[in-house]
Amino acid sequence: QCIFEGRNIVNQKKARWRKLDNAAKLYSAASNKKDTRVFRFYCELKEDVKPTILQKALDQTMETFPMFLMVLRKGLFWHYLEPCNLHPIVKEEYKEPCSRLYIRDKKTLLFEVTYYKKRINFEVFHVLTDGTGATEFLKELVKNYLYLAHKEEGLEQVSLQPEDMTVQDQEDDSFLKYYSKDQKRPKKRKLHAFQIRRKKKDGNRLHVHESIVSVQEILKRSRELGVSMTIFLTAIYMMAIHEEMSKMQKKRSVILMVPVNLRKFFPSTSMLNFFNWIEPGYDFATQDGSFEAVLNHTKAFFAAELTKEKMSAHISELLALELHPILRLAPLELKNLCIQAGAKFSEKNVTAIFSNMSAVKMPESYVPYIERFGVYTNTPKMELCLCSFQDKLSFAFTSRYDTENIERNFYRLLKEQGISAQKVEPVFPKPTMPSEQEMKVYKIYSFLCIALVALMLVTDLNFHPKIRWTLFTAGGVATMWIASSIGFFKRYNLLKNLMWQLLIGTIISFIWDALTGWHSWSVDFVLPLMSVGTLLAMCVIAKVQKSPVREYLIYEIMAAGYGLILPGILLFCKVVKRPTVSMFGALVCFLFLVGVLLFKGREFKEEMQKNLHV
Repeated sequence: QCIFEGRNIVNQKKARWRKLDNAAKLYSAASNKKDTRVFRFYCELKEDVKPTILQKALDQTMETFPMFLMVLRKGLFWHYLEPCNLHPIVKEEYKEPCSRLYIRDKKTLLFEVTYYKKRINFEVFHVLTDGTGATEFLKELVKNYLYLAHKEEGLEQVSLQPEDMTVQDQEDDSFLKYYSKDQKRPKKRKLHAFQIRRKKKDGNRLHVHESIVSVQEILKRSRELGVSMTIFLTAIYMMAIHEEMSKMQKKRSVILMVPVNLRKFFPSTSMLNFFNWIEPGYDFATQDGSFEAVLNHTKAFFAAELTKEKMSAHISELLALELHPILRLAPLELKNLCIQAGAKFSEKNVTAIFSNMSAVKMPESYVPYIERFGVYTNTPKMELCLCSFQDKLSFAFTSRYDTENIERNFYRLLKEQGISAQKVEPVFPKPTMPSEQEMKVYKIYSFLCIALVALMLVTDLNFHPKIRWTLFTAGGVATMWIASSIGFFKRYNLLKNLMWQLLIGTIISFIWDALTGWHSWSVDFVLPLMSVGTLLAMCVIAKVQKSPVREYLIYEIMAAGYGLILPGILLFCKVVKRPTVSMFGALVCFLFLVGVLLFKGREFKEEMQKNLHV
């Protein structure tokens, strides 16, 4: 259970682990260093941010949304979220927007609150929540901050959340709630969309372009055309992209991905992901390229696709794949590979992304202190995000392409419709990204190891020494490099590091034993001693780090099981020549497992439930 500044932060129920929703399972598998699946929602105030007050505001916000205090962990079949005792700390902005928050094996929160001058930033990994959930969190944070900063001036405290909302409501998986296995969605053949091909910017950094337009101007023109704001801007966006296409490229359609908030169709107060998407497109090669034609086509597409029946069918289609009895039993790593391949393939069906977060509303007494809200996301493609506050509609284009032509075309087309945009230069501090010195040192170390191994092999081939010291040296260096590489890449989780060292170490010892004539020292001594030593080391590390049971128990069980089962098999097959050490090692591991069942039975059962849930 999470403890926050000495108080139980979980009101109304005990914090517990939870399964990922359908969208979160995709994001947890498909995220990587380049495609972080992180998005930023921010609020720009009319005053400089005071960090000490912002920290107090964040502390209060966590009491309202305890379900955000989660870390992502791996099970055998799926990832899952688990409550933690990490304390979110407010920092001055220090890195590139929407940088990676989830690092495999590293225990970190999946969100971050930073500030810079007048701006409060809330960045979150999409596994944790969607745009609606992020909006509610940021609104609560800004409200708490402004109240603490201005309560002496008479600013009253207000509640933004329903009084009867529970943590259960926040954690409700609405995908499962509205899933029906009887509902089928007709399959449509998807066309490969036009892909923007531009040279990446130096360093492949995220490129952000922001502008502000009047909400009233947009609404007025949209109503004159008889369409919604989203339809109007979708048509403009597609035409802006079309203007950058060559004659050959026009053979493919311009297709946008437009996320849809499912809470508009199905009642839900969930803070988890609950959205769908539609993919409006236009074939400029075979259809009329005028604005009126594109607009009418887009209007008809939205009318046909934005129905409760279509949304429900898509939910059922997505959940049917996730709940397939055979696919559910596939190991997590295999699922991850399939999801990554599917995500990469699906990118070909979309040209760009358009996400409308709608209007952000704050209590009237708080409005004078706020300049505007804004949103954008990390994306492997080009994405346009927008949200509004009062009469300010904030546009944000993000991409990693070295071009501004599409943005230029977009704002020119808006101007032709009588809507002027005010360009905003987003101000970011110079990023102090985590040092890459560790990786540089590792690469130099790897090069030296490879060079030494190659030198020993060439020496052996040319001089053929009677005592093959060259091969022993090459093998020793290779063994050292493998062990240290595992330690380097698994450095964020010492217990997992030890388990990998045990597994790889015993395999390497078997290979050494076999290559030197098989004297069985690897199975007689190395295997049982490494198993018991690893188990004891895990106990010491868990004690020193004061780790909760849930963080170390599964690794200790794996080490004990390895030290019991593998020597038992080798003893049964009579591979072991001197069985004494193996038998005593297996006895220690057996007694450890018995102790776990007797004294940590409840925790053992819970860990098995989390790691084996399908």
